[in-house]
Amino acid sequence: MHHHWTARVISPRSPDPAPAEGARPAVLLRNEFTARAAVRSARLLVTALGVYELELNGTVVGDHVLAPGWTSYRHRHRYQSFDVTALVREGRNAWGAHLADGWYRGLLGFNGGTRDIYGEHTGLLAELHLGYVDGSTEIIATGDGWRWSPGPVLAAGLYEGEEYDARQERAGFSEPGHDDSAWRPVGILEGFDTAVLFPADSPPVRRTEHVAPVAVTTSPTGRTILDFGQNLVGRLRIRVRGDAGRTITLRHAEVLQDGELCTRPLRHATATDRYVLRGDPAGEEWEPRFTFHGFRYAEVEGWPGGLDPADVTAVVLHSDLSRTGWFASSDDALNRLHENVVRGMRGNFVDIPTDCPQRDERLGWTGDVQVFAPTAAFLYDVRGFLRSWLRDLAADQGDDERGVPPVFSPDIPVITPVPIPAGNPPMAGWCDAAVIVPWVLYERYGDTEALRAQYPSMRAWVDAVDRLAGPDRGWGEGFQFGDWLDPTAPADDPGRAMTSSALVATAYFARSSLLLARTAQILDEKDDAARYHALADAVRDAFLARFHVGGGQLAEETQTAYALALCFHLLQDDAERAEAGRRLADLVAGRGHRIGTGFLGTPLVCDALTDTGHVDTAYRLLMQRSCPSWLYQVDMGATTVWERWDSMLPDGSVNPGEMTSFNHYALGAVADWIHRTVAGLAPAEPGYRRLLIRPRPGGGLTWARAEHDTPYGRAEAGWRREGSTLHVDLLVPPHVTALVDLPGTEPVEIGPGRHSFLIPFPATTG
Repeated sequence: MHHHWTARVISPRSPDPAPAEGARPAVLLRNEFTARAAVRSARLLVTALGVYELELNGTVVGDHVLAPGWTSYRHRHRYQSFDVTALVREGRNAWGAHLADGWYRGLLGFNGGTRDIYGEHTGLLAELHLGYVDGSTEIIATGDGWRWSPGPVLAAGLYEGEEYDARQERAGFSEPGHDDSAWRPVGILEGFDTAVLFPADSPPVRRTEHVAPVAVTTSPTGRTILDFGQNLVGRLRIRVRGDAGRTITLRHAEVLQDGELCTRPLRHATATDRYVLRGDPAGEEWEPRFTFHGFRYAEVEGWPGGLDPADVTAVVLHSDLSRTGWFASSDDALNRLHENVVRGMRGNFVDIPTDCPQRDERLGWTGDVQVFAPTAAFLYDVRGFLRSWLRDLAADQGDDERGVPPVFSPDIPVITPVPIPAGNPPMAGWCDAAVIVPWVLYERYGDTEALRAQYPSMRAWVDAVDRLAGPDRGWGEGFQFGDWLDPTAPADDPGRAMTSSALVATAYFARSSLLLARTAQILDEKDDAARYHALADAVRDAFLARFHVGGGQLAEETQTAYALALCFHLLQDDAERAEAGRRLADLVAGRGHRIGTGFLGTPLVCDALTDTGHVDTAYRLLMQRSCPSWLYQVDMGATTVWERWDSMLPDGSVNPGEMTSFNHYALGAVADWIHRTVAGLAPAEPGYRRLLIRPRPGGGLTWARAEHDTPYGRAEAGWRREGSTLHVDLLVPPHVTALVDLPGTEPVEIGPGRHSFLIPFPATTG
């Protein structure tokens, strides 16, 4: 039901011109009101054009960070609702807010970025719904009478960091009786369309963890550097005592080079916070409100006296999702890889699924979440999070008359560092997120509602490719991201891959057509189901005609080409599939069991090997230690998954390429194979109504296990090897059955409860 707003958007429409360079200040807003009787209930509805923190009678409302978060504001603008009954009292009350640019008006994008994307002015919109003990009600709302003032936040930007002068604080500004005679009246922003407002439908960003530094070092140039022991996303909280006017500067980076903070990978993001002390003899505490950084190391300058590491804490921020999946094994490096995937996901699920959290980018890239969604859905409950993001994607896609989704959502104008053609180019594997991510929500949560909601978007994209491809069903010429960051791609040309973009694009066209046909069947769209099944068959035939030499051999002998052909079932003849699998295994062995895939091939290569009987080859790829490999990153000290296979070179120097993030989750999508194949826990039917328990031990592991909270309860699958016996222990949740398919045995069906199996397992295997 649509809420009818009586509030108006208030804005500190300041006569001061915005600075040409650098982040803009945050402002303070305040007003007082009278509760005319004893209050039975008080509910606050609030949002901002920008980001806000609201206080009522001196108390911060809620625990959300960077609210209202980032959505495609022109189409969908989120508001929050809080029960504030305990904070409102009979008689005089006051409320106030800090208001900053955030994503609405701050700098976004790369190559210098763009400001004022959604509007020139920040604003606050709030209503307080009071229910009195006598049964009457009243709405107090933003509008005339509010006043604004500059505050202690002199500058705040998501990329730039925050500058805070504690001497400029207005103590008690959100309490009744505060002297605001020097404050200025707010302006009213006319023309804001409240029809785009919607109640928050996904978990907010919160402070989820506090991390203490593990070391304090002095760099070769004499700088003080804190090491938090892990690459994390958030900001620092400091406790300090010193003279008024002293400035403490905090700089952030993911890695060190030659013992110094390495900020080059941040590109234009300065990621610097400054705090000016007010000189409180009892000491002062500060944490920025309106920024976040991706970092492991922080350089501290200007600290009064010796720095006690106990006085600096890293505050971890991310969307407050419920953890639902776990994995562990007998191999410490593999466990660390899995932990790195989890940490990388947390750092990149900051209100939207981003590519990376540290540099001047942090955008909702569709290709990354397309490949990572199955892993994400195992590790955390991402239903609400991804459904909300998909609604934005569909809204942005609706702006394109061809029906092409943007390559990142929320969609913003960017000055691109790569030669992407203007005008929202159709991008295989990226735009396909419009079809594949809803399908993952269906597979993992049984969520037919997500399919129904996204169906027009899914169909629009497949129809767009159908028009592009024309009667021969092939497309992908011209610029494509393709198998992005293939390990052979040169540092300055990340899109130059071993696999042609036409092969990648045609394979994805076939995949999305097939998933759309299945979706149409589930939604009982019979005509569409028939039409898209026919289309999927035609595209598959076109793929084979162009890229299949015959007998299971492809025209392009690359790991990604075979992985796509096998995992997307483009080769259907058993003998051809077997030959393609053999060729893929030979290609992997030919590279010394090192990775030969980029963003699109990597999530599929282990499955393609496993499905064609080469699970040992898949394990050798997974457990490989030399570069490029997953465990090379672990051996180099990585605590999150990197953007490039060699973001750090073997000599410990940082890759010279423009794009060298140390926290990207895309290549961590292998964790889904680890859950399903190493531990053996997968859905056999949508939403885990039926489990598939199919562990394939190998890789020298002596045990492995996974747990997942399905919609029906906890499921567990674990195995251990003792001599030539494999012990398998399972937990099947209530109302669920499981198909147990163990190596060398006939599959069996089991029901709910705990089960154990003992089977002979030759010690030579794996």
